[in-house]
Amino acid sequence: MKIAIVGLGYVGLPLSLQFGRSGINVLGLDIDAAKVALLNLGQSYIKHIEPAAIADMIRAGRFSASADFSRIKEVEAVIICVPTPLNKNREPDISFILDTGRNIAPHLRKGALVVLESTTYPGTTDGDLLPVLEEGSGLKAGVDFHLAFSPEREDPANPDSKVAKIPKVVGGFTPACLEKAVALYRHAIATIVPVSSCRVAEATKLLENIFRSVNIALVNELKVVYSAMGIDVWEVIQAAKTKPFGFMAFYPGPGLGGHCIPIDPFYLTWKAREYGQHTRFIELAGEINTAMPEYVVHKVAAALNDRSKAIKGSRILILGLAYKPNVDDERESPSYVLMEMLHQRGAEVAYHDPYVPVIRPTREHSNWAGTLSVSWDRETLQSFDVVVIATNHQSVNYQEVADWSRCIVDTRNAMAGIKTIPGHVWKA
Repeated sequence: MKIAIVGLGYVGLPLSLQFGRSGINVLGLDIDAAKVALLNLGQSYIKHIEPAAIADMIRAGRFSASADFSRIKEVEAVIICVPTPLNKNREPDISFILDTGRNIAPHLRKGALVVLESTTYPGTTDGDLLPVLEEGSGLKAGVDFHLAFSPEREDPANPDSKVAKIPKVVGGFTPACLEKAVALYRHAIATIVPVSSCRVAEATKLLENIFRSVNIALVNELKVVYSAMGIDVWEVIQAAKTKPFGFMAFYPGPGLGGHCIPIDPFYLTWKAREYGQHTRFIELAGEINTAMPEYVVHKVAAALNDRSKAIKGSRILILGLAYKPNVDDERESPSYVLMEMLHQRGAEVAYHDPYVPVIRPTREHSNWAGTLSVSWDRETLQSFDVVVIATNHQSVNYQEVADWSRCIVDTRNAMAGIKTIPGHVWKA
């Protein structure tokens, strides 16, 4: 059996390797020729994916990469794992999905299966992708080819997040489509969770990320409230975690990052308006989470003011550019927002991140492209007026942060248990 996986990023590449390990021949397709070239050399551009894992699959003849979409005619199934960002108006942008549909449709074999994994609003698979595939192929969905949706559940750098062991939700356009998709994923995934339609599967993914967004907003709001009361929210959460039922721990931070939680809830918010529905709870959570960088900046100002300094003219180091610990993924990272806000207030801003040595071009923060991570040594850290811990990478020596920094604003509780000078650390 041979399949194609379109989009070789944080979702598509691990999925490709898992299918390869399961004995399926995988053709990885991507419009980025540089990625394709690296992969065919057995190299990795994702920190937590070892080059050896890719090289092993290439040697076994189970994986190859290409930018030639006409090769779709070689495969029995196509899995689409492309980005679904928001546009400049904070509205869903499914152009990558539709462009992929247009690229694969002319080469689609009769009887083939197409599965969309990209997170999106309910109705995208059967309402937006389906007509593109039918028009471009001349085939009819559910009759001449199969169509399904199966949301990705990737959690980069989480050692407990193994593609093969994460239950896979699958919804088909027809019962026969569902059967075909379930049969495909059973080759590589241990547990399959069939649902009644593509729209249920799409809604399932949104619920998962909305649940996280709302609960993170709750603890972010409590962080602000408890701080005003002189209470450490991190200590409160640790105590609450001891309850063996009815509580799940979520943690505050400087804002939301990554390609899921800051974006996915607004896909439902946008789609709900079509049905005359208002998602007030989701929107309130978004407002709270979006306000967190401003709260951190106020804490930075307070910490500097305590030392008779202002933000304007101060040298500020952002420690951690990635959106979460121990990954090189900085998409939608709140660190960018912090850097922009501090820079606009007149600060000289730099960053250090062992996983992101140089800032890559981004759509929203292109002015930082090419900026290098500063070196890690006593002299460098002492040259900054304040260090803001935005991402708590495990590889960072936080005792050195304490010993070398003039002042620390900690948004991640990274300094807990570290010996520090009284008044040296501000929690944000």
